[in-house]
Amino acid sequence: MSMNICGAPSCWGVDDPKNPYLPPWQRVLSEASQAGYRAIELGPWGYIPNDVDTVAAELEKNGLAIVVGTIFHDLVDPANQPSVLQAVDDICKLITDPKMPKLPVHEGQKWPTPYLTVMDWGHDERDFAAGHFDRAPRMNDEEWAAFVGNVRAVCDRANSWGVRPVIHPHAGTYIEFADDIERITRDIPYEVAGLCLDTGHLYYSGMDPVEYLKKYQDKLDYVHFKDVNEKVYREVLGEHIRFFDGCGKGAMCPIGTGALDYPAIKRTLEEIGYSGYITIEQERDPRNSDTSLRDVKRSVDYLKSVGYAI
Repeated sequence: MSMNICGAPSCWGVDDPKNPYLPPWQRVLSEASQAGYRAIELGPWGYIPNDVDTVAAELEKNGLAIVVGTIFHDLVDPANQPSVLQAVDDICKLITDPKMPKLPVHEGQKWPTPYLTVMDWGHDERDFAAGHFDRAPRMNDEEWAAFVGNVRAVCDRANSWGVRPVIHPHAGTYIEFADDIERITRDIPYEVAGLCLDTGHLYYSGMDPVEYLKKYQDKLDYVHFKDVNEKVYREVLGEHIRFFDGCGKGAMCPIGTGALDYPAIKRTLEEIGYSGYITIEQERDPRNSDTSLRDVKRSVDYLKSVGYAI
């Protein structure tokens, strides 16, 4: 088994492509390269331009490839589905284009990259309840069935492009807590989509990352790493606040400086035989992206010091 660490634009505060404070995408790719990465996520659709020649040239210049594209859309509202499926087509067309740099497949890696992470987003009733298992509303059976149909349609469309969809439980969404993960993995079979588990989101939402990496090892295709500043996290949980506003206050921190035990997580990944790619995320306010390279390097250096490869 072997693993490589990748980057994500979220480390530069890039989560909403309409945010007026986002750093230039060329700077993000340049700093990702300076941090030592050889792969990065595409980020939210609309941030990196939908022009294969421009993007491929910038990736080549920085020695990078795209490890995954991202759907981070409202997957509840059926009226939103046509635009979501169009985004899936646009993303998959870009990331599978022959001009784009490719990543090697590790021995034991279940699926070749690039993947498509599938996340639901945009519901205040869950966003303001991020991290609060007992406060977050759940869908009834009829609502859940419609939601699963929307998620499945996204996964089926990605599969039609030969892109492996991976469902990403995410704080502040309708797939966040232990019961949500159990429900979605029951209703969308592994042959349709795998899982991307995020150590920081698991912790934020009351789950032990080691336990859940083991529990879902047979469905685990891709992994996100982040760390949680325990003091800020506890303060944020005591406020009525959206998930990303909590991140803007510093709930996420460089890996190795927070609450998560990354040597134990490494032992767990080795124990379950995980091979492939792992992406660092440290969500932040993009107005603080001037310290992103410093923090990314800090995370990379820490992970290398405990035995991970870049």
